[in-house]
Amino acid sequence: METWYYVVESIDGDYANLKRTDIESEDLKLVARALLPEGIAEGTQLKYEFMQYSIV
Repeated sequence: METWYYVVESIDGDYANLKRTDIESEDLKLVARALLPEGIAEGTQLKYEFMQYSIV
């Protein structure tokens, strides 16, 4: 299973915009905050593996 790294670029209500940090990309991924760990804020570093997000 692959591992991806993200940073929370912005939070908009019940959703967060995530940007990949392990590759060069300007694309943002819109993710429901219910799928993310509690306590995230803009600038929080996240790791995605095994279909779960965790704070790095």
